[in-house]
Amino acid sequence: MDQNTIHRRRWTILGVLVVSLIAIVLDNTVLNVALKTIAEPRPAGIGASQSQLEWGINSYTLVFAGLLFTFGILGDRFGRKRLLMIGMALFGIFSLLTAYSRSPDQLIWARAAMGFGAAAVMPQTLSIISNVFDPAERPRAIGIWATAVGIGVAIGPVVGGLLLAHFWWGSVFLLNVPLTAAGVAAIALLVPESRNPDPGRIDYLGVLLSIAGLVLLVYGIIQGGEKGSWVHWDVLGAAAAGLAVLGLFAWWETRLSHPSLDVRLFRDPRLSSAVGAIGLVFFGMMGAFFFISFYLQSVRGYSALDAGLLTIPFAVAQMLMSPRSAALVRRFGTRAVAASGLVLVSAALAGYQLLGTATPIWILGVIFFVQGGAIGLVMPPVTEAVMSVVPRQRAGSASALTNTARQVGGALGVAVLGSILAQAYRARLSPHLAGIPAAARSAAESSVTATHAVAGRLGSAGGQLIGFGDTSFVHAMHVTTLASAAITLLGALVVLVWMPGRLPSPQPVPAAAVADGRDRAGGHVLAEARSRPAGAVSAEE
Repeated sequence: MDQNTIHRRRWTILGVLVVSLIAIVLDNTVLNVALKTIAEPRPAGIGASQSQLEWGINSYTLVFAGLLFTFGILGDRFGRKRLLMIGMALFGIFSLLTAYSRSPDQLIWARAAMGFGAAAVMPQTLSIISNVFDPAERPRAIGIWATAVGIGVAIGPVVGGLLLAHFWWGSVFLLNVPLTAAGVAAIALLVPESRNPDPGRIDYLGVLLSIAGLVLLVYGIIQGGEKGSWVHWDVLGAAAAGLAVLGLFAWWETRLSHPSLDVRLFRDPRLSSAVGAIGLVFFGMMGAFFFISFYLQSVRGYSALDAGLLTIPFAVAQMLMSPRSAALVRRFGTRAVAASGLVLVSAALAGYQLLGTATPIWILGVIFFVQGGAIGLVMPPVTEAVMSVVPRQRAGSASALTNTARQVGGALGVAVLGSILAQAYRARLSPHLAGIPAAARSAAESSVTATHAVAGRLGSAGGQLIGFGDTSFVHAMHVTTLASAAITLLGALVVLVWMPGRLPSPQPVPAAAVADGRDRAGGHVLAEARSRPAGAVSAEE
């Protein structure tokens, strides 16, 4: 495929990449709706505890985050289209295995395998966008790419709720199979192949250190919530070991000519503040999404389908704001737009204080709408900030950097906020369990779903326990969302302090210049085009 053809087809190519992204995003949104069902005892679910549910989410995100840089480099080396197709196929196969998990442990391992496939997909999507769009159009393209997240958020819970209303919990993962199959076919037909002419070596030790460090850190945090206290050796020891391994990883990366994560890139305040904003906004969002499903289905008694429908305001607001963020950035600058969005995210999270056991549900709809719009305001400009700092021929590494920030932020959000939720719930509920047998008391303290299950076996006395469980959960949710709001407000401060002000707008590159390496306006050879004679967009298809 020649360069002029690629330039003409760039919006169609973007559409294919959006479908690939939606397939990945659907997985997390569908799972959030299914959490309560998975936690129920057989035959409805598989009896997963809260910590097992957290691992069901984080096994995926940790493998995903740990391998993003490696797959970004592999895409740069062996071809982004090729890695995108392989990743989509693996994601579909492992989704099928996840659907038929018979125990929480099988679910956790199958989800980790899904993370492997997703890690091959995600960095290639932004890399290909950076190579088929010129710098002037790229912010708009990335805005549409970010809108795909909103589409996934909208489709996932609703379709997941429909499936749960008629089939077993595993059916929500089967949704990925036809999407990935269609995606592979469209990629094969329409997406051009591209490579980096100087991709560098694969940093195997760095990959192992990053995964080990993240797993140890998250394990310690989740154990703190499970035990009801973080003052335990296997909690503090694991977290400290994780931080030490991550420190070793950062040191090791500074010694390599071709690192998995080039920590020297963080010397640029535009990139470091943008990555920090991405991580912090996903910390707050994923942590909140983890427990809102339990609030809607356990405390408020909504079905999985109703809970899915109630997330639509979040998705609609995100889809409305993401494409408009580029125009706001041109007018006010990246710093002002991103910081404003983060402040709005914090306000939405603080708004969860208004929710109780009988609050009118439209209030949650308003909170969701503000939260989704704010995230749509933040994500496109900070993603573009990262992609604009890193040279185009290293787009795979830049894409991996943004997505690693998403996944690590989300994993830590689920782990930290999930642990805070568990401890606050246990502390509020425990005084009301004095008359319950010790074995039942331990089970009831583990989660609101378990409390309801224990109450169902207590006969007439169970109704009072359900009331205590619901009010305890709402209290725990209030504590947790205040912590989340503080974290995202910190993200706004990071952007205000370190994000540079307004930068000059990039000028569009004519199609002919992309084809022959010359800028017709000045007659000069484009340095960027010259730096990637066969790499940024090759003639292969």
